[in-house]
Parts: sequence; C-alpha cells; structure tokens
Amino acid sequence: MSELLNSIHSPADLQGLSQDQLEKLSLEIRTFLINSVSKTGGHLGPNLGVVELSIAIHRIFESPKDVILFDTGHQSYVHKILTGRADGFEKLRQRGGLSGYPSRSESVHDVLENSHASAALSWGDGISRAFSLQGATDRSVVVVVGDGALTGGMSWEALNNIAAAEKRSLVIVVNDNERSYSPTIGGISNYLSTLRTTQGYEKFLDWGKNVLEKTPVVGGPIFETLHGMKKGIKDIIAPQGMFEDLGIKYVGPVDGHDISALERALEQAKQFGAPVIVHAITEKGRGHTPAEQNEADKFHSVGVIDPETGEPVSTTGTSWTSVFSSELIEIARKREDVVALTAAMLGPTGLDKFQAEFPSRTIDVGIAEQHATASAAGMAFAGLHPVVAVYSTFLNRAFDQLLLDVALHGAGVTFVLDRAGVTGDDGPSHHGIWDLAVAGIVPTLQIGAPRDGIQLRELLNEAVSINDRPTLIRFPKGAVAADLPAFERRDGIDVLYRGESADILIVSVGAMAAICVEAAAQAYREGVGVTVVDPRWVKPLPAALLTMAQRYSAVVVVEDGIRHSGIGSSVAEMFRDAGLNIPVHSIGVPLTFIEHAKRGEILSDLGITAQRIARSLVELRSTGELGFMEEMQRHVDGNADQSQPR
Repeated sequence: MSELLNSIHSPADLQGLSQDQLEKLSLEIRTFLINSVSKTGGHLGPNLGVVELSIAIHRIFESPKDVILFDTGHQSYVHKILTGRADGFEKLRQRGGLSGYPSRSESVHDVLENSHASAALSWGDGISRAFSLQGATDRSVVVVVGDGALTGGMSWEALNNIAAAEKRSLVIVVNDNERSYSPTIGGISNYLSTLRTTQGYEKFLDWGKNVLEKTPVVGGPIFETLHGMKKGIKDIIAPQGMFEDLGIKYVGPVDGHDISALERALEQAKQFGAPVIVHAITEKGRGHTPAEQNEADKFHSVGVIDPETGEPVSTTGTSWTSVFSSELIEIARKREDVVALTAAMLGPTGLDKFQAEFPSRTIDVGIAEQHATASAAGMAFAGLHPVVAVYSTFLNRAFDQLLLDVALHGAGVTFVLDRAGVTGDDGPSHHGIWDLAVAGIVPTLQIGAPRDGIQLRELLNEAVSINDRPTLIRFPKGAVAADLPAFERRDGIDVLYRGESADILIVSVGAMAAICVEAAAQAYREGVGVTVVDPRWVKPLPAALLTMAQRYSAVVVVEDGIRHSGIGSSVAEMFRDAGLNIPVHSIGVPLTFIEHAKRGEILSDLGITAQRIARSLVELRSTGELGFMEEMQRHVDGNADQSQPR
C-alpha cells in the first residue's frame, strides 16, 4: 500500500487531510483496488467508480454513529478500506477472508448484509424511524443506492413511505453510473438521464439574481417573483420535481469524482434535517484503462485478471450459461413465439447474445423480478412462450408471482435459473440453494435439473414445448461438466451406473451426477452394489422411480440444494404415499446460511464429495444409517455459532 493509504485505519483519519491529499488518496485506493481485486476476483468496476463518493461520505458523516447502508453491497470495497480493512483484501471472497459484501462479523461499520438490490431504502426508512422514535436526533442515516436499484419496485415502495418522513436525517445518495450489471433501462433511467444532461434551475436562478439585482427599483421584486415560481421553472429546466413532488428534497446532479462538491452537497443534505436525495454522477471503472476503453459491465465482476490488460489470467471450459445461451438462440430461430426476459442481467445470464440476434424479442425489465414474472404470465396468455432467465437466488424475490400469477393461471413460462446450488465466492445471499425447496411447493410447476450440456439442451427444448403449465430449468455456476451418457433411459429415468447387486439406489440431482457415479464406483470396490439414476425432471418425480426403487434396500438422494423440503423429502413423501417402506436418506445442504468460499471447499465441508459419499454408502449398508450427516450438521452449526448472528 502507499503512504497515505497506510495511514488510514478508520474514517477519523480522513478528517485532517487536505484536498490535495484526498485526491492523492483516491489515486492510491484505485491502484490498490486494481492490484488486489485482479489477484482475487471481485466487483472491480463498481468500486473504482465510488472512491471519491465513499471518501466524502465518511468525511461528512460519523460512522458507526451515523449508519451507512449500501444497496447491493458490492460497492462497499472502498468503505471497507476506509474502515481499516485494507489488509484483508489479500483473501477477498476467499475462505477466512473478507466478504465481497458488508459483513457484521467484520466491522461495526457494516449493517446491511443482504446483497440483493432495492432493499436498502427500506432499511434506511426503518432505521431513521427508530432513531426518531428514540429521540436520537443527532444520528443520520445514509443510503447509497445505484441508479439500477431504482428500477426495483421495492425502492419506490420505500420512497413512498420516506416521503411522509419529517425531521429525520435520511440522506439518499443516488450513485448514478448509468449501469447496474448492464446499462440501466426504463423510465427511471430516462428520467435520470434528463437530470444528468440538463443545466439545473438553481444555476438559472443564480444567473437571474446576479442580473436582476443590478437592475434599479424593479430588479429585486422581479427576482422574488421568479424565486416564487421556482417549481414551474424547475419542471421546465430540470425536472427533478418528481422527487420533490414526493416530498423529498433533491440536490444535484453532483460530480461524483469531485470530493469538494460532494462534501458541500452532503453537508447541505445532512443539515436539512429531513429526507434528501443527493444525485451523484460517477463513472463505473474509473481509473482503470481496460474498463474505460471497454464496456463497463465487463468489469462489473471479474475473476483473476491481468491488472494491466484486464484480460483473464486463465480460461475455464465452456460454461453452463453459454450452453443455455446458444441453445435458446437455436430454439428461437425455429420458434417465433419464444421471447427472453431478464432482470438487469443480460450479460450474466447469456441473453446478450440472444438480444444481438433478436432485439425485439428480448426484454430487460431492470431489477424487477416480480414484474418480469407477472409480465411473462401476460405474454403467455397472449400466445408467446417467455423464457425468464435470472440467477437462482433472485427468483426468491418473485415467489408470489410464480405461485399465483404464473402457476395458478397455467401459464406456459419457462424459468431458467443460473447459479443454482452452492455458488461460492459471493456468500450467503448469492447461494442458489433454496430454489428446489421453494419451487417444489408450487402446483403444476415442472422442474428439470440437467447433469451436463447435452441434458441442458434437451430439457430446455422439452420445457419450451410445454405451453399449458410453467417449467423451470436450473444449473450451477461455472464450467459445464463433461457429458455423462446414460446406459439406458427407462421410463424417463436415465441409468448412469449399475452395480452388480441391488444394495443402494442413488438418485442424483442435476450436476451432482459425476460425483455420484464416482462414489458408486468407490463403494463397489468396498463390496457395496450401487445403482445411480438421474430422473432429469425432479418435479414431478417420474412414477417409474417407485418400481425401480423396490429392488433396493435403501435410497440415497444427492442434491446441492437444502435438504429440508428438497428432492430427498419429495422422494420420501412419494414413497410414503405409495405405501413403499424403503428408507430414504438425503445428502445435501443443511438449513443454514453458508459463508463465502470456493464451491469445492463448501461441498467438501458439507460432505458432498465422491469419497465422503462412498464412505457413507459403505456405512449405510453395514449400519443402516448415514452417520456422517449428523457429524456434518454439527460442524456447520459450530461454524455458524462463531460468527455474529444475522
């Protein structure tokens, strides 16, 4: 680290710095971020854009007395540096290292851990209300929210309530870089764009005052009249009146890279004593030449890269995302009724390529998963077949719409969930471990879990051919596994491995197939006969599974979702309903929040490895129980006890 950066251990260390020193510190922080994040991976672009903004906030407000909330949280790296955590960036997003998002266990300066967009304004409303009710009039709440997050309906629900707030120090900093994961779209984007490019009415009034005050006799009264007309002038010259019509004072736009200007705006907002929006214009990826010369969303989140060129240091194999993307394009070439929807994630879900070929059939609704889901139901009613592609964790936000707008109406909508299961680096809020349990209780919904690229293509084609009920396809993050052909397909169930004796039947869910086959082979060497099957469609489960299971003494279900109410539970319920008395054991994720680490490390902790499963199969045959599952649960619970409760 550099000289000034080495001297920053808490926000208080910023107070004595001159403007020249602050500018130098900004450069040092950018250099530090580029060098550090290039080695570990992480959200580089967003944080390069908020260096000056973060410094200004910490100079005007006194954290943790004043509460600073980051919407989405991936823009909090500079905040972490300024609150004394620069040394921890060596292990950013790695086991035992700093989280890529605010974390209460790391610092008293971190409050909001949930990294899903559009929630921070509601938190800010709640905290500021609590301060007001408790008489803590000397405490402020600062919410840093991106322009992309304002496309989320929850933000506007919060603003509607914040508008009624009086005598609460609540400062909403809109970090406007015109991008979330990709370019921000919709009416809110157009509105902010107008504010960015229009000379403010305050400048008009300043000019008028200077001219008219020099005019004898009538100059003063004319200016007062104009000042009284400022609402009308504001609507014409700079239509920030929308915010003020809500009852929220607007300050800006402000150059988000001018610390002095930011400090003046923030101080003004702080002293106002009621909700204020400070509109800061920033540049995502600022100071990093590759990010400035390429599309900024390319550097939203990066893996390990060359700090000079921005290019990946190593390349992985073909990703699940790219297999989905290419197959959907092939389907759309044959099916004009197929359209694609996403929620501000065109690039991350692979729909950017679909958009390039079918721009009019690609709909990006912004960070609004609920709207995407209900809108898709409407499209299905009107004769289209929508394919809604989001990260698995983000479908949680649209459960009501999935249940009552899509499933209840028998809408032919296909949901494609990327990053399903254990995802790794981004921590608790980004693991896609709830989808099977949550979606499993939705009537009429059909769920497919492909084990490889061939099956992803096959299941996607089957899904879009179904128009009288919804379907869902889920797959994990990263490189797609090598194709794993079946010995045979029996009544819709693929048989992947067959032991010589009928001891144990493994039901493999999706990408767990390769691990299950290897575990079966290891167990066979220990004298245990194991058959591995892949039902492909895990909801509803194939009826043939009942007949198949009767040949075995036990059934083991392996999944990378939570065990509670997961596929293992569904299999057990299916057997009970059929009067089939065969023990069902589940290997999966326990009901807990899982911290950030590599996917392989987490799966190893959970016992979801070929070696551990093979050992459990041997134990199961000899004792009738999967003994290690209780041991694993105690291990996970013990780790959870060591961190601050959420």
